[in-house]
Amino acid sequence: MQIVNGVSGLSQFRTKIILQKIQKKVPKVKSISAELVHFIESDKKLTNEQQNNLKELLNYDTPYNDARKGTLLIVVPRIGTISAWSSKATDIAHNAGLKNITRIEHGIAFYVDGLKTDDINIISPLLHDRMTESVLTSFDQTKELFKEGKPKTLNIYDIQKGSKKDLQTANKQLGRALEDDEVDYLYQEYTDLNRNPTDVELMMFAAVNSEHCRHKIFNANWVIDDKKQPVSLFKMIKNTYKHTPKNILSAYTDNAAVMVGPQAGRFFSDPVTREYKYSKEKIHAVIKVETHNHPTAIAPVPGAATGTGGEIRDEGATGRGAKPKMGLAGFTVSNLNIPGAKQPWEKPYGKPNRITSALDIMLDAPIGAANYANEFGRPNVLGYFRTFEQHADEEQWGYHKPIMIAGGLGNIRDQHVQKNSIQPGDKIIVLGGPSMLIGLGGGAAASMESGSGDEDLDFASVQRGNAEIERRAQEVIDTCWAMGKDNPIVSIHDVGAGGISNALPELVNDAGLGAIFELRDVPSADASLSPLEIWSNESQERYVMGVKPKDLDKFISICNRERCPFAVVGHTTKEKQLILTDRLTNTRPVDVPMSLLFGKPPRMTRTAKTPTQNLNADNLKSITITEAAKRVLHVPSVASKKFLITIGDRSVTGLIIKDQMVGPWQVPISDVAVSASSFDTNKGEAMAMGERTPIAVINSPASARMAIGEAITNIMSADIPALSNIKLSANWMAAAGYSQEDYKLYQTVKSVGLEFCPALDIAIPVGKDSLSMRTVWQDGKISKSVVSPLSVIISAFSAVDNVDKTITPLFDMSTPTSLIAIDLGLGKARLGGSALLQAFSQVGDTAPDIDPQIIKSFFKVIKLLKNKGLVLAYHDRSDGGLFTTLCEMAFASKVGLNIDISKIKGKTSLHKLFTEELGAVIQVNKKDEKTVLQMLNKYVADSSCVIGSPVQNSTKITIKDGAKQIYSKDRVVLEKWWASTSYNVQKLRDNPASAKQEYSQISDVKDRGITPIVKAKTLNKSYTYRPKVAILREQGVNGHIEMAAAFDKAGFSAVDVHMNDLLMGNANLADFYGLAACGGFSYGDVLGAGGGWAKSILLDNKLRQQFANFFVRENTFSLGVCNGCQMLAALKDLIPGANNWPQFVRNTSEQFEARLVTVKILDSPSILLKDMQGSCLPVPVAHGEGKANFESNNQQKACLKNGLVSMQYVDNNHQPTSIYPLNPNGTKDGLTGFTTKDGRVTIMMPHPERSFMSRQLSWRPKDWPANSSPWLRMFQNARQWVENNR
Repeated sequence: MQIVNGVSGLSQFRTKIILQKIQKKVPKVKSISAELVHFIESDKKLTNEQQNNLKELLNYDTPYNDARKGTLLIVVPRIGTISAWSSKATDIAHNAGLKNITRIEHGIAFYVDGLKTDDINIISPLLHDRMTESVLTSFDQTKELFKEGKPKTLNIYDIQKGSKKDLQTANKQLGRALEDDEVDYLYQEYTDLNRNPTDVELMMFAAVNSEHCRHKIFNANWVIDDKKQPVSLFKMIKNTYKHTPKNILSAYTDNAAVMVGPQAGRFFSDPVTREYKYSKEKIHAVIKVETHNHPTAIAPVPGAATGTGGEIRDEGATGRGAKPKMGLAGFTVSNLNIPGAKQPWEKPYGKPNRITSALDIMLDAPIGAANYANEFGRPNVLGYFRTFEQHADEEQWGYHKPIMIAGGLGNIRDQHVQKNSIQPGDKIIVLGGPSMLIGLGGGAAASMESGSGDEDLDFASVQRGNAEIERRAQEVIDTCWAMGKDNPIVSIHDVGAGGISNALPELVNDAGLGAIFELRDVPSADASLSPLEIWSNESQERYVMGVKPKDLDKFISICNRERCPFAVVGHTTKEKQLILTDRLTNTRPVDVPMSLLFGKPPRMTRTAKTPTQNLNADNLKSITITEAAKRVLHVPSVASKKFLITIGDRSVTGLIIKDQMVGPWQVPISDVAVSASSFDTNKGEAMAMGERTPIAVINSPASARMAIGEAITNIMSADIPALSNIKLSANWMAAAGYSQEDYKLYQTVKSVGLEFCPALDIAIPVGKDSLSMRTVWQDGKISKSVVSPLSVIISAFSAVDNVDKTITPLFDMSTPTSLIAIDLGLGKARLGGSALLQAFSQVGDTAPDIDPQIIKSFFKVIKLLKNKGLVLAYHDRSDGGLFTTLCEMAFASKVGLNIDISKIKGKTSLHKLFTEELGAVIQVNKKDEKTVLQMLNKYVADSSCVIGSPVQNSTKITIKDGAKQIYSKDRVVLEKWWASTSYNVQKLRDNPASAKQEYSQISDVKDRGITPIVKAKTLNKSYTYRPKVAILREQGVNGHIEMAAAFDKAGFSAVDVHMNDLLMGNANLADFYGLAACGGFSYGDVLGAGGGWAKSILLDNKLRQQFANFFVRENTFSLGVCNGCQMLAALKDLIPGANNWPQFVRNTSEQFEARLVTVKILDSPSILLKDMQGSCLPVPVAHGEGKANFESNNQQKACLKNGLVSMQYVDNNHQPTSIYPLNPNGTKDGLTGFTTKDGRVTIMMPHPERSFMSRQLSWRPKDWPANSSPWLRMFQNARQWVENNR
């Protein structure tokens, strides 16, 4: 093993934070430093040339300059595991010609001055995550990272000589969650077979038949109050589809549901010619929402990451292959208890040591989810966040076991919606990463109460995400579906809970066949794994599929091009027997009839009784509006969610029309997420969410009805064709089997499935359950538990007629207007489960509710008003009530409000302002006020009234109730209250100085928001031919489709060129006029952002020469964006006139930044930016390493002097800025675009290819046409330059 160090492990501010935490525990510690250390294992000694290349490969980031002084503690990936970083770094080494290196791993060496050996255990929890990392005390111990054990053995349980107790013992030892009747079933089956079960078979059976996979409770028989119920929970959900099947192409039978989409031009590269083209066809939508609660509770980053990754795979594995498009994420946790910002309602109760705290979950889990989606290239444009932890009805309610929601929408071709039938003899393939000892038993662990299992099993169920390899697998799937009728995939299934032990049998069973598999053909990165571990581990990023023998070579060539690992692991048989052979031991770890796995074990029966409740009525006597307003705006479900949003790329794909941000100040209050079906259409799709879980403490069925209603009132802001077009995903969380919760579950599903949704003509074609939502532990001698209320999380999806007609909460201040409040509670103003009561440690005893006929009427009238152009702004009423709705609209529009609530029905002003009955506020022209009111009250009688108007050039929010002024406050103060939760989390998680700068901007009342200046119009030229531009990508790049679309629109023939094409000689840059290096995460940004990509070129002589030749050709141009910018900057020695370019390093905020910012285009030689100088344009950014870092001040001066800086971040007064987040990465003077002396090569961190059409911007001036933006001129300039220089 070789050790290479010399790179700084942590930034100064992160080192300072760790030191402060350590000194609180061990005051004698004087200092701490952190050095990144690389560990290299090779199968033979490296040559001198290889050593030099390795040294060059590992020369990245900031050098380590501190003294190595003090006690050494080395944090490495948990011994026995392989990190995702290692997989990517090893790939780079191999692609850079270092084939002898078998693995590169890394760790951080901490030198702690003043630490005694006895105190190591005290501080080690501050340095590492015990679930995913180990702490070592010497470099000699790091050899354990590469220690390979001998393959572990197969275990057989001798029940023929023993008894049923042996099975029960095995069930416990393996950490399974089998019921007693399932053990009885297995005992009888093996007795009839006259053989003993293996541990592989038992683990497989437990996974296939786990609650997580088989949904036994939702399929159970139910007895309520001693009366047998006629239908199961699942049948009640299916009733919604039976009642409203229209526009649903697939439901319940696949990884996701499919709803009908519009006819438009699907844009993709031709699998033969590689040229990007439009294909006119139906673009259907794939929809799915998952949960990943238990893994997120025990290890938040990998738990949430793999939750996101698993849901993405569900979409991709739908039908015969689909493409994920846009995502959502949501979190529910107990009270945050932020140090220094604890809220009055947050009462200490405690938690088990093994469960992560709510604050730590929210510091880490959103990062895991966002990073995975970012790296894969799936924009996260929707979500929710709630905290809830209160005592009521003699129970401690809360979310110590969190809810982690991951969902999304993708697209699928009409001919691939249904899976084809696998035939005997078809090849069965595992696509994706190798087996590792990861997530073993995660599916079963998720089926247990938190805190009730074995702690070692918690470690075993921790998972590891590697989004970059999932991206590669998705590229294989994309190529397959692009082949249309020649798609080699017969049927595909994702690998999730239970690993391939679940996925492979399901794939085969769906075809009514058996199969023979060979264990040692399953890719494995750990030679010591036992047969059970190989077969049942839950390593992520894997798919299984059937391919016909005649198509196998075709499929293999696709995988090789994308460098995506795969293996043919077996074939199907007519005999319905599942056989797993092991040629290493000459055994059969599995040899069972398919009927044993998928037979009919005894069906579960659930019994429940009608419960009694002991709830206290709400008590408002001591609550003032002043205090209520302050507290409610601090409640996390009400407050700003910005800290959850800006960490996620929301512009990748170039198809996102509306994300969470609203207006020129980018305030996160959007009701809906909207995407376009393609680049050539205004048709699209919309998503929205609804959840009202605290209400379930009072009335569970009402909480579900309100969640559905909220999702509908949110999605209505998009141009939805009809209410019945909306399709729902319902995610059900409950503490099944505990106290009253089974009764609540049954009654809630019954209300939704048999009554409410059928009355709305809305179907629920997809969903998920997680029914172990109780945390139990011992606090000394006291037994404690925290129970989650029955939690129904609703995600709504719909086709959209016109994406450009989405109405947002942004006020139109160009004309006199009125605000109209629409109360769908019709004056009942019930407060139960509201943020108001939560803020005063109450729940209440009367819950809000909604009549389905009122929702139907409300949908009709709002659609009519929108069609007539009478609605200027729209925002639903939900958490925080009318008060919050109005405040948020004012925050987004930077105006004051004059409000009078006297016409609103309600017992008191508090009821009027803070009830969370469904409703909305709309803005209308003053001249249309009467017409709108008449229409509203015609459809929903006595629901609506004028309540006031927005006030330009004012910061006062004033509320009257008749003649009496009941509240008045400066908008800035209110917005800072509302933003404080986000700020307090952000400053703990990110660079606190950056967080403070962003928070302080709220106080700038003169900030005029994004105010574009356009100096060059788009060109209106036609050409007789289309010159070729290479849309260059490396493994992990994800921004190539939108880049191709931008160049295609400008008149180029955009061609998909993978780096592997150049390496293998299947493409050559000599054939192209242009090169566009795209954004994304090449090699997951390992070894420096874009650095691995660049070094794979620099360290390969043939590639190096090919790129050098291209750059010197005077009739070529090059563009590098984001990751492509970083890569080209690292190639500057090959690019004439680029020698003074910077490299790009970690943002000052130390966080991935996804923002809509303004850049000023400077006077430079750039041929792409010709005539655009002086323009100040909004553009999305999405990067973690965008800070320009020059080798010396002289280089920066030379760039400025020679006019090679082409673009810089400016504030809203168009002045260069270093203020965060107007400058999202902290580069001095906001420098973010560079060019060469002849202008033929331009690099930039922002994404103009994601904004070449104005509709792609989350906000744009009203007079900008939807189908083009000023950024299109950049691509048109390239086309005109080629015309002039070819």
